[in-house]
Amino acid sequence: MDSARADILAAESHLQTHGWVPRRSEAFRHLPPPELAQWLHGTAPGADCSAPALSGTGWTLNPVGDAPATGVHARWLDALEPAQRAELFADLPAPGEDEAAPFAWAHRALCRQGLRLRIAAVPGKAADERATVWLHLRHQPRAAAEAPLLVLDVDDGVQCVLIETHEREPAQCDASLAQNLHAHVRLARGARLQHLRIVTPGAQDRCAHFVHVRLAQDAHYAQALAATGSSYHLQRTRVQLLGAGAQARSAGLLLTGPHTLDQQVFSRLEAARTTSQVEVLALGNASARTVANAYTRIAAGSDDASVHQRLSGIALDGQPRMVLRPHLEILHDQVQAVHGATWGRLPEDALFYARQRGLDDATARALIIEGMARALLERCMDGSDGPDVLTPWLDGGWLSQAIARHLAVGEEARHG
Repeated sequence: MDSARADILAAESHLQTHGWVPRRSEAFRHLPPPELAQWLHGTAPGADCSAPALSGTGWTLNPVGDAPATGVHARWLDALEPAQRAELFADLPAPGEDEAAPFAWAHRALCRQGLRLRIAAVPGKAADERATVWLHLRHQPRAAAEAPLLVLDVDDGVQCVLIETHEREPAQCDASLAQNLHAHVRLARGARLQHLRIVTPGAQDRCAHFVHVRLAQDAHYAQALAATGSSYHLQRTRVQLLGAGAQARSAGLLLTGPHTLDQQVFSRLEAARTTSQVEVLALGNASARTVANAYTRIAAGSDDASVHQRLSGIALDGQPRMVLRPHLEILHDQVQAVHGATWGRLPEDALFYARQRGLDDATARALIIEGMARALLERCMDGSDGPDVLTPWLDGGWLSQAIARHLAVGEEARHG
């Protein structure tokens, strides 16, 4: 038996022995994930979305505009070929035994393809002389049940912008899908990454994305997530700030619609002068179910660490259920920590002000929501870590169109 097959069988055996995510699991008790069989086989084992990579499925990598893409090294690897599987999973942590570990074991059992991406420093140039590397990483599903893998390493002092999109095209596959995606992002000393993630699964899809981030000394990471709801949608980010002066910011714009969406951000500050900022804006209507879970741990010895958590939910129509859960675990005295959670309806004074200027109700609501969403994302990608990432994307109309679709669902539900 080859080593790839042995690794897959070992993962399957672990799942059979230890079972799936228990209903009592603290992180998943508000939105329990579907059973294990759906992540390994999908709901329709006979449905096939397989297609060769050249047709656009799997990971595709492209430069952005005329921006340089120097120092980019990419390897697409087959997880069923033993040597390539060993390279793909090399130096990645074992799945472990925490509450999300069953997803990691299921990923090991199903993973068939992966991409290892390294952004290297250009020899002979100081960090302040290097141009920012802009990349667009796009993923389209390959199968009814799949487990894609991404490993991204950014070298010392390199500044990078990554736009990662998961905007499913129904023409590729009209079956409902189950996707258990894992991404490992590792920033070396002084590296900076602005990471814009856009995830729009199909309404009946089951989607679970896990982003694991490790930051060395003085590394800066900013993730802006714009996600829509589906039958089951989980976004879980785990950030480890391992070096002094490391900074991490996360902003989640959750457009749940009438579906479900669960965002979990776990941050561990393990060095002095580290900074963590987590903000969420959840918009739900009809019978939406949304969970925003922010958990931050400040380890002993983390002098002058700073933490900010701000979770907000707005019910647009109907009776959506929203669970906003900020958590702080502080094991050191010399720190600054602020957290809070608020939810309600759109502010009536803002709506009244807009109507007084001749705007109809639908236009007023859309403008207010878009303004709040832009402010959230801009606070995360504030330009201090590099060039303006958001403006070109926002000017393309994605946000306004997504909000219009979001509000249309509420109007349909209201009028039956």
